[in-house]
Amino acid sequence: MPDSMPDTMPDTMKESAPRRGIILAGGTGSRLWPATRVVSKQLLPVYNKPMIYYPLSTLMLAGITEIAVITTPEDAERFRSLLGDGAAWGVRFEYFVQEAPRGIAEALVIAAPFIGDASVALILGDNLFFGATLGRRLEAVSAKDDLASIWVYPVSDPGRYGVAEIDGEGRIRSIEEKPAAPKSHLAVTGLYFYPPGVSEMAHRLEPSARGELEITDLNRAYLDAGRLHAETLGRGDAWLDTGTPGALADATAFVRAVEERQGLLVASPEEVAFRRGWITAAALRRLADGVGGEYGARLLSLFA
Repeated sequence: MPDSMPDTMPDTMKESAPRRGIILAGGTGSRLWPATRVVSKQLLPVYNKPMIYYPLSTLMLAGITEIAVITTPEDAERFRSLLGDGAAWGVRFEYFVQEAPRGIAEALVIAAPFIGDASVALILGDNLFFGATLGRRLEAVSAKDDLASIWVYPVSDPGRYGVAEIDGEGRIRSIEEKPAAPKSHLAVTGLYFYPPGVSEMAHRLEPSARGELEITDLNRAYLDAGRLHAETLGRGDAWLDTGTPGALADATAFVRAVEERQGLLVASPEEVAFRRGWITAAALRRLADGVGGEYGARLLSLFA
């Protein structure tokens, strides 16, 4: 933990506002060039819907209706054009700009006015989560206002990721960023839940050697304070990031296989909003008619 970090967490004993969500959809997408030379990678399709629909649906599954989208100056209007103000899905969007890629944790500084005194869930815009019990687990973790939570997933190549070491009782022992000798096979995914006061914590971080506010440093601060929880995804769950051409193709193949075999939609904001009661059946029908095509037909199949 950087020397400038406080030894104690900010005082957050006041009753907090409902949890808010942040989607970090910035960066240059350089690993996907030339496909992303003129458009954000989070606007590229993953099978039949924009990539950002997947992290958005994850936040909505957690019961979050107040969502900030953080993107680049060049792409901000494109996201506004795609998503609007959120009213059609029973949610509310605010938009913020990250001028340059200065670390994941900077999102919590940029969105500080939006977060206020609330707890917050932060998700990376190129992460896809899938699982039969995912919604219930997201809601359960979202209700833990006193703890920070990371989501970990077993991988065969942990040295490519942040790695969490967890003991036999489920307690986090350490977190390392892309270690040469990983202490476990548990990769830290791009989904984080934080209690009130996290913007202040992120603001006090010292930039790393590469000039970024590192999310691993922030997580270590909560770990050192005994306030970091790990939620483990395993068999029956899927976590994909879509930041490379191969990973994007894999994600598309995965979503296509699930949707084609089951005749359902994966990560549909319209469906999540309807099932949560945020929009009416009539509103869903209007959305389906407006989208049309196979996607709209699958939305209409919810009434079958």
